[in-house]
Amino acid sequence: MANASLKKGFEKSKLIKTTNAWKQIPWAKAQRKVFKLQKRIYQAAKSGQNAKARRLQRLLVKSYYARLLAVRRVTQDNQGKKTAGVDGMRAISPRQRFEIVENIKGNLKAKPLRREWIPKPGRDEKRPLGIPTIQDRARQALVKSALEPEWESRFEDTSYGFRPGRSAHDAISRIFQSINKGGYYVLDADIAKCFDRINHDYLLSKIHCPSSLKRDLKSWLKAGVLDNGVFEDTEAGTPQGGVISPLLANIALDGMVRFIKTMYPNKGTTFQVNLIRYADDFVVISKDLRIIEQCKIAISEWLKPVGLEIKPEKTRICHTLNPIEYNGKTEEPGFDFLGFNIRQYPVGKYKSGKSGGRRKGGFLFNKNPHKMLGLKTHIKPNKKAIKAHTEVIKGVIEQHKTAPQSALISRLNPIIRGWSNYYSGVVSSETFVKLDHIVRNV
Repeated sequence: MANASLKKGFEKSKLIKTTNAWKQIPWAKAQRKVFKLQKRIYQAAKSGQNAKARRLQRLLVKSYYARLLAVRRVTQDNQGKKTAGVDGMRAISPRQRFEIVENIKGNLKAKPLRREWIPKPGRDEKRPLGIPTIQDRARQALVKSALEPEWESRFEDTSYGFRPGRSAHDAISRIFQSINKGGYYVLDADIAKCFDRINHDYLLSKIHCPSSLKRDLKSWLKAGVLDNGVFEDTEAGTPQGGVISPLLANIALDGMVRFIKTMYPNKGTTFQVNLIRYADDFVVISKDLRIIEQCKIAISEWLKPVGLEIKPEKTRICHTLNPIEYNGKTEEPGFDFLGFNIRQYPVGKYKSGKSGGRRKGGFLFNKNPHKMLGLKTHIKPNKKAIKAHTEVIKGVIEQHKTAPQSALISRLNPIIRGWSNYYSGVVSSETFVKLDHIVRNV
């Protein structure tokens, strides 16, 4: 046993001193080992063995492989890897990576965030981004790898944003499954400045983890911000540039679905209300308008201790099939969510409403070819997404007016391909034809 420990220590020492050591790390093995430990944390938390989950979390943050993966994530894999914090560090050498691996072994005093203002798409407004130092980001990635499995065992089933193995398409599919049997009322809502206003005390009171990790969390939340050299305290919120921030936001909002389901439990296999959330955007679906109205009030009250509120200008009540009169104005059928427009159309006199056993576009038809639908649910790119994509394409073409055609094509291809892939599973052929026309005629 002692010989094995000495061998491991020797290998680690040798690894650090080798010039190409970083490339020689057995990354696949590291990922397997860490995932196995995360799986044990998940299973312990799922079965209510909280003491065992804490012990495994402490074990994971001490793991050399876990620390290597955390540093790799923030210095190589992450898109923001070259974004500097207050320390000014951007690209770093393998030797510096190994130094960070050793430094994040224990608790670190968090350094202030560097504030950067990012333009909001399609608007003149800017949103604040708080950038931690690379070392703080690495420690955050490490702590996240220990906390996330526990919370994944507890998170609500209809929460989709910033979770492993879940996507915007899963949220859209869940909405389709909820409404495809008839017309429904919908509360389409957005939480105002979610990341900036989360109550620190409320958030920390929900997290029961090893004390060393709790100290880390508090240190990051209270680190403060440097904005053009001026220091500001952070009294609320979790910075959008932090690696662990999406997980903390999900923890803060966890319980909203259970709260609503307690008010309006399912009747057998039929739901009275469904709440589907993606980060700070959510929709509430019900056959009963009164339930929708009561949910809006109840959710507003539930959010108060979290330090949050619903954004009035981005919140509306509508119906998926019919226009409705609400608050003195006509609300058109359908709603926008995650870049998609979701609405229903009645089946006309000369349309049977049968799917014919064929499924197009992922979300359009009912699987039962003999069932009369009476309506069709259409999901397509929304107008805002189409406009934003068109503006991006026009901007790229404008910038490459004098460039070779090959340069323009290589710049446009990933933009068009990414957008097309995102919307490929819905009713988007007409939109693609229009966008193709725009590209050819700009």
